[in-house]
Amino acid sequence: MKNFALIGASGYIAPRHLKAIKETGHNLLVAMDINDSVGIMDSHFPDAEFFTEFEDFTAFVEDCAMKGQKLDFIAICSPNYLHAPHMKYALKNGIDVICEKPLVLHSEDMDILKEYEEKYGANVNSILQLRLHPSIIALKEKVAAAPADKVFDVDLTYMTSRGKWYMKSWKGFDHKSGGVATNIGVHFYDMLHFIFGDLKHNEVHFRDEKTSSGYLEYERARVKWFLSIDSNNLPDNAVKGEKLTYRSITINDGDNTEELEFSGGFTDLHTQSYQNILAGNGFGIDENRVAIETVEKIREMPLAQAGSKAHPLLSKVL
Repeated sequence: MKNFALIGASGYIAPRHLKAIKETGHNLLVAMDINDSVGIMDSHFPDAEFFTEFEDFTAFVEDCAMKGQKLDFIAICSPNYLHAPHMKYALKNGIDVICEKPLVLHSEDMDILKEYEEKYGANVNSILQLRLHPSIIALKEKVAAAPADKVFDVDLTYMTSRGKWYMKSWKGFDHKSGGVATNIGVHFYDMLHFIFGDLKHNEVHFRDEKTSSGYLEYERARVKWFLSIDSNNLPDNAVKGEKLTYRSITINDGDNTEELEFSGGFTDLHTQSYQNILAGNGFGIDENRVAIETVEKIREMPLAQAGSKAHPLLSKVL
């Protein structure tokens, strides 16, 4: 049985990590979050220690190590801008990491983390659960089986409504979240790279605090994309769940257009991610590089004229 810690226990994604630790038969020794609304822990690990101060958390971890109860993994679900320092703490103490996406906000941090891995002998693992989804694996296999010169045309649309709280939280500040394209889109860019190969071209046509749109060209795909948290952009057929959401990925191979359906199972892949990591088959720093570099450029590059590369919904925001 492995001992885990969890940083960011009150966050939206933390319950999936608690569930994964439990379902893989391991133990949560301690959790930490500056917010104390962590009653979800009682459903999984009611005996786990909990701290609201990072200094108290690190002192507990080090005391446990002195007593021979060393942590095996620290799962990191903290705000995006804290991922890098939290990973560095774990690695420096010889503790393996399981980190939510985006792994880091700045690509140079990946190089530094590689140095930490080498120096301290611990490893970074990331949650890239879309790579495990059966529909996405099937599409990757279809693309690989197509003629080598076949280039697919893809429209990616993802809109999810967020209330006024969003812009007042850390997620509303680009230097903390990376902006909309990073915060809600990084796993889609990883998915596109995973399916369609190396990124060849990247341009942005629109970018504000709630919406971003642009064009990406991969080895095997031309992608028009549109991401938004602005409820005004939602179509009438948006899905009503805990929040209104619209997600569509269409792929045209020159003869037919099909919709990629991956709603089912989207939230159930963390346990499988943990199983792979525990078996030594996780996704490390290098697997994250293309997606992190993609969103970093989207955040920083000058806007381009869209022309024929415009996403169909771009006209709604111009």
